[in-house]
Amino acid sequence: AAGHVTPRGGAGVGAMSRRERGPEPGPGGAEAAAEDAEPESPDQCLSLLPWDRFSAWLHCVCVVGFDLELGQAVEVIYPPHSKLTDKEKTNICYLSFPDSNSGCLGDTQFCFRFRRSPGRKVSLCCFLDQLDRDLPVYLKKDSAYYYGYVYFRQVRDKSLKRGYFQKSLVLISKLPYVHLFRTMLKQIAPEYFEKSEAFLEAVCSDVDRWPPPVPGKVLQLPIMGVIMKLRIPTYRDKPGATPIVQNMHQADAQISMALPTVHEVDLFRCFCPVFFHIQMLWELVLLGEPLVVMAPSPAESSETVLALVSCISPLKYCSDFRPYFTIHDSEFKEYTTRTQAPPSVILGVTNPFFAKTLQHWPHIIRIGDIKLPGEVPKQVKVKKLKNLKTLDSKPGVYTSYKPYLNKDEEIVKQLQKGVQQKRPTEAQSVILRRYFLELTESFIIPLERYVASLMPLQKCISPWKSPPQLRQFSQDDFMKTLEKAGPQLTSGLKGDWIGLYRHFLKSPNFDGWFRSRQKEMTQKLEALHLEALCNENLVFWSQKHTEVETVDLVLKLKNKLLQADREHLPVKTDTLKKLQTHINDIILALPDDLQDILLKTGT
Repeated sequence: AAGHVTPRGGAGVGAMSRRERGPEPGPGGAEAAAEDAEPESPDQCLSLLPWDRFSAWLHCVCVVGFDLELGQAVEVIYPPHSKLTDKEKTNICYLSFPDSNSGCLGDTQFCFRFRRSPGRKVSLCCFLDQLDRDLPVYLKKDSAYYYGYVYFRQVRDKSLKRGYFQKSLVLISKLPYVHLFRTMLKQIAPEYFEKSEAFLEAVCSDVDRWPPPVPGKVLQLPIMGVIMKLRIPTYRDKPGATPIVQNMHQADAQISMALPTVHEVDLFRCFCPVFFHIQMLWELVLLGEPLVVMAPSPAESSETVLALVSCISPLKYCSDFRPYFTIHDSEFKEYTTRTQAPPSVILGVTNPFFAKTLQHWPHIIRIGDIKLPGEVPKQVKVKKLKNLKTLDSKPGVYTSYKPYLNKDEEIVKQLQKGVQQKRPTEAQSVILRRYFLELTESFIIPLERYVASLMPLQKCISPWKSPPQLRQFSQDDFMKTLEKAGPQLTSGLKGDWIGLYRHFLKSPNFDGWFRSRQKEMTQKLEALHLEALCNENLVFWSQKHTEVETVDLVLKLKNKLLQADREHLPVKTDTLKKLQTHINDIILALPDDLQDILLKTGT
């Protein structure tokens, strides 16, 4: 469809709430090394009050301790003006500690995700909004959820009544940058447990000096004497390419560490226990099937859930997922009820109670302690659900699901060979990530191609008519395209691709993907309509029409400009300036009384 207009990838705009002005940042920490690390964007409306920079990265930092009278309790929230509802605090309390049966002695890191309480005012900040639009679709913020990144310490301490010191340092953020916050916690948590409050204040003061999280730029983030260097991906990046951030040699005393990624987990390590089922798991995640991961500790459950969600990248997983879920979670009843079918959600659990509560779920992944295999894993059959009675059941995948696609033996051989040759786990993860990416792209390219053909031809866009509508998505028409332009063009895998597409078209992942494409293409049509208007001689038109018609045109053009700004239409700044000039020229050709009215009228 050479005449068709193809929109850019990615869609959806997240909102970022602004903090009200809080106390001045505390003393200490790295000096303003990042003050000039990034030039501020000229269109930035982030007024950079104290805590504005902090709020671009984190909502707050919490310390959760164990009180003999109260149980788990939030001891500290920093900055002190951060708002959390009682429900949010309760969720944070229970999700920040491993279940007692996990027996996590020493230090443990994991993450969780929970619903934000409704009714919170969200005032848009256009600058942070702009950043969200530049992200790949799978990294866009979901303003309905927070992530909690936890560093939990449990050590024997005879001076305490329980005989144990138990505390968690938790970073609460809307950003899904798992690797960044994990690295940050590794840097600060051990020192925090020794030094307490003043240290936490200094950490937050450092974060409040960070440049905004601009996608595509190499950012330098100072944290307690160390500079983390990283790059947040953009939607323009080629999927699967990881730009290397070089380590700098600092001239001063600060140590610099380069982060290879902000958001990825160690895929191979996570999928090792279910090595032979990776392709089936990819299908289950793609189709938004209800999945539960039963693991011995929150570290394993959260990493596995995040690995599952990321395996369909660059597609966004559109259902809910909980890297660590407990019986105290505010959605526990909603997600475990037997009165309706299990919801489209991925849950990571560690409490043995779930083996009973969730035994009606159709797909259960049971993992033991994640250890990298010294030898080649043995071939494991998919187990029947009735065999899953307790959390002590053997590791494996318990389901009666029959995959649509034939098994790809090649990837299994390649990874097994890597284990025999003691290939580093990072290299194994790269192979696995590339495999998932190629599989997902082979699946999604036919859909992309068909949806692009629903775009009207550019010649159908007339400045004097409303922008044309997109053609309707027809499942039958799409299925007909698969014979000549299906996944067989890019993938050698055989199997029932048609059945897989039919199932996918009913899933939340298709719904989310298609909505974002629709929004994008509609915006593209609006932008092309604006350009068509700009290329007309509007003053000449107005001279040939009545004053009433001319005033109507001016009001419509003003609305178009407002819409372009409000919806961030993909229009060049020059086009908008040209349209504004047209409006001014038309108004100046009108009688004085009308000029006064129209110049005052915003819409």
